[in-house]
Amino acid sequence: MSESRLAPTWARLRAEGRAALIPYLTAGHPSPERSREALRAVAEVADIVELGVPFSDPLADGPTIQRSTFEALRQGMTLPGTLDLLARAAIDRPVVIFSYLNPILRYGVERFLRDAAQLGVAGLLLTDLPAGADPAVEGAVEASPLDLIRLVAPTTRPERLARCVEGAQGFVYLVARLGVTGASTALAPDLPGSVARVRGATPLPVAVGFGISTPDQARAVAELADGVVVGSALVEVLGARGVGEAAAFLRSLRDAMDAAEARR
Repeated sequence: MSESRLAPTWARLRAEGRAALIPYLTAGHPSPERSREALRAVAEVADIVELGVPFSDPLADGPTIQRSTFEALRQGMTLPGTLDLLARAAIDRPVVIFSYLNPILRYGVERFLRDAAQLGVAGLLLTDLPAGADPAVEGAVEASPLDLIRLVAPTTRPERLARCVEGAQGFVYLVARLGVTGASTALAPDLPGSVARVRGATPLPVAVGFGISTPDQARAVAELADGVVVGSALVEVLGARGVGEAAAFLRSLRDAMDAAEARR
């Protein structure tokens, strides 16, 4: 097993007393060229970047991510295109590929892991691969230079949680609320308890996503968890108002997180 490419980032953040800001972008949205510009812009603010592979049946995603996915697919974005986009963007932040399993299987698991590793990709999050569902795929990722990032729901029972995090690497992605992705007006009231349960089950950093859409929400999550993931709200701003406004929105989240951390 290779040393985690995410570990240095988490170590630096821990030493600085800061939470990670982890933005999600859909590869190829709003266009291949704007997507490359967006990757470079968010990398100036982000600690870790999630790059989503467009897929024709994005069941875990809400309307905003679905629209971005279908627009990217309409313009011809694919998994090979996603890797090429990443290569051309040449950003200096760790990247986690966020994908459904089917595109990886079609590309070839070993081929994907090899090509992604050569690009310096740090991790892989497979949205529709529950822990234990495909030991061969899971084992291949765990043995590769890419960290296998696990999704955990707030309703996961203790015995299942232990199984979910057993083979996790890099960090654990805690879903802030049930349902699909999408901006939310409020955080789940039981989020502190959910974060505590996951932390009790694994020494890995815990990042929280799904529904975070305002600086106040980012600040609140940063006070609870090790990382703050923002997806739908960022994708919405990018599609509606462009790269500059998306970067400014992300900066507003970072400023709110830093303000909270400065008061600790």
